[in-house]
Formats: sequence, structure tokens, C-alpha cells
Amino acid sequence: MRRLLPVALALLPLPALAHTGLGHVAGFTAGFAHPLGGADHLMAMVAVGLWAGLIGGRATWALPLAFLAAMTAGGALGMAGIGLPMVEAGIAGSVIVLGALVALAVRPPLAVALGLAALFGLFHGHAHGAEMAPGAGAAGYAAGFLLATAALHALGLAVGAAGRPGFRAAARVAGAGSVAAMVALLVLG
Repeated sequence: MRRLLPVALALLPLPALAHTGLGHVAGFTAGFAHPLGGADHLMAMVAVGLWAGLIGGRATWALPLAFLAAMTAGGALGMAGIGLPMVEAGIAGSVIVLGALVALAVRPPLAVALGLAALFGLFHGHAHGAEMAPGAGAAGYAAGFLLATAALHALGLAVGAAGRPGFRAAARVAGAGSVAAMVALLVLG
């Protein structure tokens, strides 16, 4: 039962859509804390790990790595002031789509899964890159954000790849919960 606690915590209501557009953020601590403090990021990043674990094989590490690489590229675009259309919609969509893929235990070809993970990573990274303060704190922020994201992916992997039917069921329930939570946040928001 204690092993299901992280999944339950991932479903708790938290502030939604953490990109206020107000001010800039900087530093390792702010970067590390950010994905943990916004429901949209928390759910999407755990879902990447859950989905990778459910798919298994090469996807186990390839999906999180694709997300992280694209998130880094998106962050660089955002920091450079290069726009990306519909970033917030892409982030909200990432939670819904990834949650649904986990809930339904969809196992597409690896190239399709990698493309989706990278697309969603690009949106998440861009939003954070646009918020980063230019200068010395940006590198620390990016490092903190990447480390926290990798940890959330690992949490999802731990549940999704556990191999026991109870863990697979918990992963699927968490995916469905993410969809429901994001739809509720968008509707009630």
C-alpha cells in the first residue's frame, strides 16, 4: 500500500497551469521546485514514466529521454524569445493525452511514442525557458528543472514497470485520474 502513495499524491489537487507570465524565475532551487508545484507538470511528467513503464522494452528509457531532450530544446527556444504557438494548450493537452494513453495502456510503435513524448516535452520546456531570467540563474534553473523532471519520470517508471497486476492497474487509474483532473481544472479553472 505504501508503494501506491506516490501515485495518490500525484493526483492531489495543486495549483494548475503554473505559467503565470508574471516575472522571471532563476536558480536551481526554483527550477527543481517548479515541476513539483504545478499540477499540469506533475501529472504530465509522471505520466511519461508511467507510459514508458507500461510499454516496456526500449521505451522504458527512450520516452523519458526524448521528453527531457525536447524539453531542453524548448527551453532554449523560450529563453531565446522564439515563440511557439499554443504552449499552454499543448501543456494541458499533454496531460490529457498522456493520461489517456496510460489509462488505456496504449502501445504504439516506438517512433510514435517518442514523437508524442518529444512534442509534449517541447511545450513544457518552452514555457519554462520563456520564464527563465536571462543570465547566471538560468543554467541553475534549467538543471533543477531537468533533475526534478527526471525524478518524476523515474517515479512513474517505478509504478508502471513494476510488472505486478496491482501496479499496472494503479498506473492506469493514475492516468485516468490525470485526465479527469486536467479536464476539471480547465472547466472549473
